[in-house]
Amino acid sequence: MGTAPVTIVQLVPMRRRHLRSVLRIESKVYPRPWTLTLFLTELGIRSSRHYVVARLDGSVVGYAGLMTSAEEAHVTNIAVDPAWQNHQIGSRLLLNLNRAALARGARDMTLEVRVSNAAAQHLYRKFGFETEGVRRRYYESREDALVMWVRGIDTEEHAARLAAIESAIVGATVDEALR
Repeated sequence: MGTAPVTIVQLVPMRRRHLRSVLRIESKVYPRPWTLTLFLTELGIRSSRHYVVARLDGSVVGYAGLMTSAEEAHVTNIAVDPAWQNHQIGSRLLLNLNRAALARGARDMTLEVRVSNAAAQHLYRKFGFETEGVRRRYYESREDALVMWVRGIDTEEHAARLAAIESAIVGATVDEALR
């Protein structure tokens, strides 16, 4: 019996050259995808933004973004190419966002997620996010959004949670996005 090949996922800062692939994924996973202009604007705000792409064999398979303000971090987006969902890409990206938030002095993180997106909610709960509210008709489809928060990302308990998540990831992650 052979062993499964080790998957190496590379996390790198999102750059303009990645945007064609990012927009392709965006159009696959969101009914109203972000535009090139919006991504370019976000990438230009380096003081309070952190954007990362996940690459597998040189191809972009996912991406995520974070906005920080004082001691709060807001996940602006996180998406994985449908062909690579359920391969722990989202977990790797969310680990990176947690570290970026901590490096920028955040203590709490928040995000919105569609009420119908059970898979994403499961991932966020694994990271300690809890539902604290609902934004009615938040999305273009008039679907509600759950507002989720994880408090105390700077605590030992949260660090232990992240370590456990990371140790359960199969394969290697080369994170060049926080250097």
